[in-house]
Amino acid sequence: MRSASTLVLAVLVAMGLTASAAEKPEIAVEEFRLANGMKWLLFERHESPTISAGWVAHVGSANERPGITGISHFFEHMMFKGTRVIGTTDIATDLRLIDEQESVREQMRGELVTMRERLRRGEIDDLVKPENQTERYRELDRQFAGLVARQRETIVKDQLDQIYTTNGGEFMNASTNEDFTVYYIRVPKNRLELWAWLESDRLLNPVFREFYSERDVVFEERRLRTESTPLGKFDEDFNATFWEAHPYGWPVVGWASDIPTYTLAQAKDYFATYYAPNNLTGVLVGDFESSDVRPLLERYFGRIPRGAVAPPEMVTFEPKGVAEKRYLAEAETSPTVRIWWKGVPFVHKDRAALDLLSDLLSGRTGRLYKGLVLGRQVANQAGASVDFKKYAGSFEVECTVKDGKPPAEVEAAVYEEIARLQKEPPTSEELEKVKNQFKANSYRKLSSPTFIMFQLLSYAGEGDWKYINTAAAEVEAVTGADIQRVARQYFAREDRTVGVFVRKADAKAVEP
Repeated sequence: MRSASTLVLAVLVAMGLTASAAEKPEIAVEEFRLANGMKWLLFERHESPTISAGWVAHVGSANERPGITGISHFFEHMMFKGTRVIGTTDIATDLRLIDEQESVREQMRGELVTMRERLRRGEIDDLVKPENQTERYRELDRQFAGLVARQRETIVKDQLDQIYTTNGGEFMNASTNEDFTVYYIRVPKNRLELWAWLESDRLLNPVFREFYSERDVVFEERRLRTESTPLGKFDEDFNATFWEAHPYGWPVVGWASDIPTYTLAQAKDYFATYYAPNNLTGVLVGDFESSDVRPLLERYFGRIPRGAVAPPEMVTFEPKGVAEKRYLAEAETSPTVRIWWKGVPFVHKDRAALDLLSDLLSGRTGRLYKGLVLGRQVANQAGASVDFKKYAGSFEVECTVKDGKPPAEVEAAVYEEIARLQKEPPTSEELEKVKNQFKANSYRKLSSPTFIMFQLLSYAGEGDWKYINTAAAEVEAVTGADIQRVARQYFAREDRTVGVFVRKADAKAVEP
């Protein structure tokens, strides 16, 4: 079996890199800004006649507020609805019907005020049930449905995807998390100008058609992924328990009561603030010449005006914990112990030490598996992970309890393994092993232009795209004393939230 260091060398050779580069993997990314503030990251890689292209909007669920939670994810859907020239056969009729729909919706919102008051008084139990809706609301709903049916006659469904597919585009998709939203695709090198026109057009001339029906689509997505899965509601609830003040406490998809209330006016304001070019970063990786690409980007993306209002700064920070939180759930899942501690943001100086600490605890050769699964034999699985978000983070341990063993025994065993690292640092052999594994994984992530694009988008979204070049050096600099220090600093009892998930029949066994 090859050692981790040998594997690093093998990956380097396969990529045409030298062993001397192993300590500091680096790619030559060109960074520049357009006059309107849009940042660009370009990396030439001439191995196939394709370009992996994407852009990141620096907005996620953390930028929302109560009442519009989930709207960032909703925008991920809306950005595929087209523009004034994409997605319609008759833009004049299209826009007129959108205005008429909004007029009816405004009247429906007035009826909802009355219905919410009845809900607060306990006179009805659910706003969605038809029998709880006012007669006027039901009539307006019928009018709205008629307008939607007329608009569908002008809509060209999925035209953006059709254009890309016809021209050789692949893997078009988007994703939203707490901190950012990304849009990406891979195109043939001779279709880069088409990409620049299409992407800049949906930033410059978006039309939010099918706005209200897409709200329903997102609401159904939430129902399927969160409310209809064994752990979805519990994961959401646990996360809300963990975060005290930070907007990371609400789900990316949004609270169920907020999704049906977004208005078109709110959406337009949100777009104008967070999808302005001064809040975007574009990424191109692949077969192109930067000298040719820069004028192209200026021509298409440079025409988008800078936002009139700067995106608000994040001012809410997570306070220091004052007491341990405990969470007991009866769920259709294997008995599980979940322990989260408050961690650090993505750009924090202790990022690398905490990352390696999680590696020391994880995997079949990690301390948790050897200590809880093989040694004490109280768990079937045990591992740790870190989640570095833009403004805060978490260190997470999760263990599946072995049948017949009490969750409390598993929890205590986790603390024993943490205490070992607090008392004495890891051995030099342990530390070298996880460092080599990290470097090997870093090189694997450089194996294709698409992987590189994803990393640049993600790291830019979290606040430091240069991490793709600095990660290996940061990890190499971590000492055993650093591991011991962060183990002592971040695993305080008052900064942890403990979740115990048991089957309903076993709940009484863990109740206080």
